[in-house]
Amino acid sequence: MKIGNIADLDWDKGEGLLPAIVQHAGTGALLMLGYMNRAALGRTLAEGRVTFFSRSRQQLWTKGETSGNFLEAVTLSTDCDRDTLLIQALPAGPVCHTGSASCFAEAAPSAASRLAFLDRLEEVIAERIAEQPEGSYTARLYAQGPRRIAQKVGEEGVEVALATVTADDAAVIAESADLLYHLALLLKQRGLSLAAVAAELELRHIGRTGAG
Repeated sequence: MKIGNIADLDWDKGEGLLPAIVQHAGTGALLMLGYMNRAALGRTLAEGRVTFFSRSRQQLWTKGETSGNFLEAVTLSTDCDRDTLLIQALPAGPVCHTGSASCFAEAAPSAASRLAFLDRLEEVIAERIAEQPEGSYTARLYAQGPRRIAQKVGEEGVEVALATVTADDAAVIAESADLLYHLALLLKQRGLSLAAVAAELELRHIGRTGAG
């Protein structure tokens, strides 16, 4: 969306305001709901930080202007009726005034949110590699190079297979977690990501279903 699209939205339905749903650009988690008027949307598009219109104070407010926990807008889109905004953003800290990562912290986690943790896992791996904290297994293994990482992926794959035929479900889950972690590290070492693997799987699915 560009600033020139603002006039095309359905501002009349909400008396000059549009609800704006904010979603984490990385994990897809629902973060908060705010409201925007034309000026708030214009500032968000121009400056890149999510700005709302406060209905109680009757003025614009940029999320994080007091706490420093800004929301950096990545994409903005509208629904089919053009009367609701969806903002994908990256938060600089907790989004809720209570200190929670989301204003919907009490919502039960979905299966998708569990999978979204893999994105956070990749962030943690990157942090460990960059900061190299003392005693970090990730930093130490990464420093040993691709051959050692590949060896660990192979070992963990065997552990998953063995657990499948000799152990209970808890062991299969634990070994699978080890495998996913080491696979994420291997991909990071090559400048790749788990998202790229998921995209490949999606393309294969589309290809098979498209073939009839």
